[in-house]
Amino acid sequence: METTAIKKAVLASFISEVNALKPGNVSRYADGHDMTVDDFIHSAELTTPLLCNTHASIGERILESVRVTHDVINCNTNLGMLLLFAPLIKAAERCQNGKLLRECLQLELEELDKQDAELVFEAIRLANPGGLGRTDAHDVISAPDCGLLEAMSYVRKQDRIACQYANGFEDIFTTGLACIKDYILRWNSVEWAAVACYLTLMADFPDSHIQRKFGPGIAEKIRIRTSPITRQFKESNYPENNLQQLLDFDKELKDSNINPGTSADLTAASLLVYNLVGD
Repeated sequence: METTAIKKAVLASFISEVNALKPGNVSRYADGHDMTVDDFIHSAELTTPLLCNTHASIGERILESVRVTHDVINCNTNLGMLLLFAPLIKAAERCQNGKLLRECLQLELEELDKQDAELVFEAIRLANPGGLGRTDAHDVISAPDCGLLEAMSYVRKQDRIACQYANGFEDIFTTGLACIKDYILRWNSVEWAAVACYLTLMADFPDSHIQRKFGPGIAEKIRIRTSPITRQFKESNYPENNLQQLLDFDKELKDSNINPGTSADLTAASLLVYNLVGD
């Protein structure tokens, strides 16, 4: 795919994610967690050209994007999205047809090496995501002794973003993309389709970011809490009729300092796949 088209898809995906009302996360409806919607938009504008630098490796793209975000925005708005976007973008550059994106992505993941791991570990340390713990092997605090795919696979049960590297972005190409497609067709709205995707992911899996900060019990409690809200929202003919319920849920989560950040990152990546593959 051409670089210009990829850049357009990347920026559109960043913006669509932050426009969508994602309870517990920053959106144009509500700031939160000491971050604003402008922080996310500025981050998107800064990092899109770095992510689409065809001369850089996946690891280089992630690290440079984290650096500029850290230096200019001075907070971690986008680490999870960067980790997911970079391989997808590199795969899109590789394939002539968006329909082959998943096959090209698998090739990119298999080619990740130790240098990619070193650069990504440095990026994670710099971004310093909330609740980052230690592992008994392939810990980001230490120099990696393996390639990035192996390191991600090792923590796939604890981190849903790492899990995507291990399973070929399964959650994004199946659950996420299907949601985006289905609800754009039903509601003719990317924004509300993104909300459906986000809530579905929240209801399907305990959010990794919540789990890191508050433990598996709270993460599972939030997943269960989200399920009836998700069901009601997805059954609606007019999604905007659920606005107040979503705003109330947003306030409930933010009042408890709960941020389902991984679900938002997976939603952004699902939007990117949709924008790259087309309908």
